[in-house]
Amino acid sequence: EEGGSPCVWRASRCCRFGQSGDHRDCSMSCERRPPAVTTCTAPINIAVIKYWGKRNEELILPINSSLSVTLHQDQLKTTTSAAVSRDFKEDRIWLNGREENINQPRLQSCLREIRRLAHKRRSGSEEESAPCVLSYRVHICSENNFPTAAGLASSAAGYACLVYTLATLYGVESELSEIARQGSGSACRSMYGGFVQWVMGERDDGKDSLAQQIAPESHWPELRVLVLVVSTERKLVGSTAGMQTSVETSPLLKHRAEAVVPERMREMCEAIRQRDFERFGQLMMKDSNQFHATCLDTFPPIFYLNDISRHIIHVVHCFNAHYGQTRVAYTFDAGPNAVIFCLEQTVGEFVSVLRRCFPPESNGDQFLKGLPAGPASLSEELKMAVDMEPKPGGIQQIIITKAGPGPQLVEDPSLHLLVKDGLPKQCA
Repeated sequence: EEGGSPCVWRASRCCRFGQSGDHRDCSMSCERRPPAVTTCTAPINIAVIKYWGKRNEELILPINSSLSVTLHQDQLKTTTSAAVSRDFKEDRIWLNGREENINQPRLQSCLREIRRLAHKRRSGSEEESAPCVLSYRVHICSENNFPTAAGLASSAAGYACLVYTLATLYGVESELSEIARQGSGSACRSMYGGFVQWVMGERDDGKDSLAQQIAPESHWPELRVLVLVVSTERKLVGSTAGMQTSVETSPLLKHRAEAVVPERMREMCEAIRQRDFERFGQLMMKDSNQFHATCLDTFPPIFYLNDISRHIIHVVHCFNAHYGQTRVAYTFDAGPNAVIFCLEQTVGEFVSVLRRCFPPESNGDQFLKGLPAGPASLSEELKMAVDMEPKPGGIQQIIITKAGPGPQLVEDPSLHLLVKDGLPKQCA
């Protein structure tokens, strides 16, 4: 759009963002201009009160509310480009360099809902040019800068980014968390930055099952997050299949949803508002442990943690016992990778502990990524407190980050993942 003719600019405005314009100019430019491309990024989120189990599989309505922290996109994000053109013959999607089936039901649900809202928005306006773009096929390209399907909330970031990008492309302004939820449940929480709750809702149509921000990313500036990458392998039991089996077979899951989570949600919201790390950390660890207990209570049992995961849990508890307070806290999603929360002043010392317990096998410069850790020497008393046989290579990488914002529009056209012919850069 930048540097183009006034005719092309008018086409972009009226077709993509629903602004009024001269219909003849728009039609002419829609014929001549390259595909209209929109690129956005979206964050992953880490649940500190877990979502596990649905009461409605099709609409992805959960059996309990959940709460998460949105991580900063400087370290972990999904990037998605979407383009429309009259020259495209069919809808297509590429994920991490591979073309995938765009007819996958959850993808179609999101795409169909965004298009429906775009049609609805235009139907009440006087502009005649809306069908110019709404009738065209769409190409979508998405990339993660972190391992996919390894328990790092890749589907949450992916669907949040897809929905936000399509909504921006089609000029849709609506409650987007409801749409993102229909792609991947936890994706609704990635539609907001900071600290976010997903209210389970009660309605059968899911209209009240939405994400809400309870505090912005600036609320707790000292909070730090360490993502400990233990494995980048695809998990043996996916989250969708795993939680369905848990709902069908685990009595503990039903007890958790009805008797435990409601009060835990209230306590966690209060701990965040008061920036009470002691309470925040303990609630997080207990909820993570109970989530994995429900996985073991599932029949057949589901094992997401591995030996390194359990060693990390041991190190955290030894570290906290040494200080007589909760200074670091762990949580594990559906995978072996640990996410550690702590305050900024604890990062350097705990990273030193992790280096001692899990010495990196490869170049140490690649072991740490993200925000700086700072040097820290360990006292002999602390070394004795966390004494364990070293597990070389047990942790592949530590990504240090913090709370961050929700989805963002990428203004720089050089960062588009799709080029002028609507194909991914690597395919062009």
